[in-house]
Amino acid sequence: MIERRKKLIEVSLPLRAINKESVREKSIRHGHPSTLHLWWARRPLASCRAVLFAQLVDDPSGWPERFVGEEAQRKERKRLHKIIEDMVSWKASTNESILNKARFEIARSVAWGLGEEPPPPEKPMQVLEYLQEKAPPVYDPFCGGGSIPLGAQRLGLRAYGSDLNPIAVLITKALVEIPSKFINLSPVNPECRFHSGWKGTAGLAQDVRYYGKWMRDEAEKRIGHLYPKGHLSDGSKVDVIAWMWTRTVASPDPKIRGGGGVPLISSYMLSTAKGKKAWVEVVRDISAKDGYRFNVRMGGITAEEEKEKKIGAKTTSKVGKLQGFSCVLTGVPISLDYIREQGKQKKLGMRLMAVVAKGKKGRVYLTPTKEHEVAAEIEKPEFLEVDTEVSREPRTIRTPLYGMTKWSDHFTARQITALQTFSDLLDEAREQVLHDAHVASLLNDDRSLAEGGIGVNAYADAVATYLGLLLGK
Repeated sequence: MIERRKKLIEVSLPLRAINKESVREKSIRHGHPSTLHLWWARRPLASCRAVLFAQLVDDPSGWPERFVGEEAQRKERKRLHKIIEDMVSWKASTNESILNKARFEIARSVAWGLGEEPPPPEKPMQVLEYLQEKAPPVYDPFCGGGSIPLGAQRLGLRAYGSDLNPIAVLITKALVEIPSKFINLSPVNPECRFHSGWKGTAGLAQDVRYYGKWMRDEAEKRIGHLYPKGHLSDGSKVDVIAWMWTRTVASPDPKIRGGGGVPLISSYMLSTAKGKKAWVEVVRDISAKDGYRFNVRMGGITAEEEKEKKIGAKTTSKVGKLQGFSCVLTGVPISLDYIREQGKQKKLGMRLMAVVAKGKKGRVYLTPTKEHEVAAEIEKPEFLEVDTEVSREPRTIRTPLYGMTKWSDHFTARQITALQTFSDLLDEAREQVLHDAHVASLLNDDRSLAEGGIGVNAYADAVATYLGLLLGK
């Protein structure tokens, strides 16, 4: 019977270092697994690695015959803490020297517990083989974004995960399972296929970049005319990166001829960043559509004015509960019940409120032009077989209360056109990868990725999987 030894996690951890790196991960925008696809409650990789390590490594007090006295145990514990501090850094994620030190400590605890000695630390491949054979496997039954299986894999452990949500399963497969199938392969795209020296998953990553860029460029050819550029005050043109819309409803005030499609704006503030304040103003204009137009402003604004603009057109009760909106033209209240009834009758409208462009010094917020509005006024395409009913769960999905009962009701015609264009391009990109993989003489294995293949078909599936996740994000 194996004696139960106290683990490091039961005694102490360098929490300050772990917390610092866990917080830092949230600001990493490039290369971090979390940027592959959004997932709620994603566990920081730093804390996952630290906890897994500390659960498997024995505390020195568990081996009093090897670490005699409290001083020796304290010194050894301090050394283990330093390994954790080095290991939780994001830069250490691919640093084999740091990871090998952590792997050896796990192997040593496992070996001592079995009455054995681990392979020497200067032979990391033997340490990895020992961990795969002797260390306990790590299983996460609710793997979500895959942080725990990925952390276990980087520590050289057998990693397993499962989840009821198919998106969570796909994300975890993309992080843990798929890369291991295509290690040290050269890219298959025509720009890089004849270059050698690709290590790890660099070749696969390069293909995702290449075919992703092809999809973007091809999409611009097909639907770029639907997305006109923004115009700065100096006459220069800039790329628009976001289009900000507001729902509208006919004003219940009978004094307004035709009802007037007044905006339901929850906040007039577009940006509250220090030194980059931006907001939208509703300007009465009898010559404009519905009797008003939007004007976007950037610059200085007082704290009191900003507080007022954050309220938007909302009306709330004394306890701060949303009661509805007010008409920007006459000030009459617009109840939520009225808005919902208008929505069920398919009478809610939309107005382009602002456009966000990519300026030389960051984002700029612009008043939409007639060109911007006309470009979005296209006929809504058929949404194919995916246009199913939205789940009627008012506690979490409230849009059906406003008449938006199908998925297509949640998108503009231009958005649906873009989604379908990119979906079509995803299939075309996979066919290109498949063709190029044959040209590059990748293993001619007809099995798909789902069937466990490691050849041309599986590789095309792998690249398409990453492109699909990025498109989904």
